[in-house]
Amino acid sequence: MVDARATMPEITQNTLYLTTVGTYVARDHLTLQVEVPLFPEDLPAGERPRATRTGVRTVSIPIHHLESICVFGPSTISPPALDLCWEKGVAVNYLNEWGRLQARLTGVFDTSVSLRRLQFRAADDPGKSLAISRQFIAGKLQNARNSLLRAGRENIEEGECKNLNQVTEALARQIRDLRSQPNLDSLRGAEGMAAAHYFSVFSLALKQQRQEFNFTTRSRRPPRDRINSLLSFLYALVRHDCVAALTAAGLDPFVGYLHSERPNRPALALDLMEEFRPWLADRLALTLINRQQLGVSDFKEREGGAVEFTEAGRKKVIKAYQERKMETLNHPLLDQNYRVSQIPFLQARILARYLRGDLADYLPFVPK
Repeated sequence: MVDARATMPEITQNTLYLTTVGTYVARDHLTLQVEVPLFPEDLPAGERPRATRTGVRTVSIPIHHLESICVFGPSTISPPALDLCWEKGVAVNYLNEWGRLQARLTGVFDTSVSLRRLQFRAADDPGKSLAISRQFIAGKLQNARNSLLRAGRENIEEGECKNLNQVTEALARQIRDLRSQPNLDSLRGAEGMAAAHYFSVFSLALKQQRQEFNFTTRSRRPPRDRINSLLSFLYALVRHDCVAALTAAGLDPFVGYLHSERPNRPALALDLMEEFRPWLADRLALTLINRQQLGVSDFKEREGGAVEFTEAGRKKVIKAYQERKMETLNHPLLDQNYRVSQIPFLQARILARYLRGDLADYLPFVPK
């Protein structure tokens, strides 16, 4: 049993999302003053110069309520406001319109040098990297399988249920076979094959709007259909939370095990988020579509075939994601209920304990 509860403070991961182009953030003592420009509703987002705004809506946010800020597109945070963020440990993240992380600004913070040394040594050890990566993938595949089992129970079409059952059985075999993979390359290949099986029946979990949200395969950078656009954006939000969790635990989010290291690529955050994709991002995507909280009007197609959110659509997803993070789940390892927003922090600390030698293996999060 991991004794993380004694060292786990009450975490309230409040993230400020700036989605309106031209937003300005200033400082007023220990408060951020957020000035959001108002434009005519019928004016497209790409045609909103400063001169066309009809007013400003101001929101005051005490700095101690925030853990991080996510800026989508061109907005401005004043130097005094940035200084306050750095002083209070609030990270400022700049993302493009699809939610891809472009820059992350943080102040100088205390780090666990000994923990990071252990992290780097493990990354240089092929055997240890393989062991950690195997657990990340095992968690992802088990959560993906559980999601498809749920879809099968809720589906009344015999043929579709048969397809779902075939994939869940294939995923079960692939989970068992993970320990036979001799190196990272073969492990990545196994993960890729399992992901292909999973997404081959992903659309069968849709109960509504199947025609409007037609899905055949994953496409990235840029996404080529509405579901891919939704998934990519949700993955970006989860990735941000994993970067924050790893940083808080004293780990370097850019030195990973499963994902290869590249400039500006948070490899360890990508590793950690694997187990979160099916049960957090994918399930929320399906919920938003099945409940018809998102529709065709929330997306737009750009020249070249890329599909992206409208400003209103992006706000709907962020709101739903924040609400989801406030729900509670039982952590099987700790046998205690936590908010969804706390789970990445717990998993980052479990990973840190494994690297320190306190645990025999890293244990991914698999909700009951």
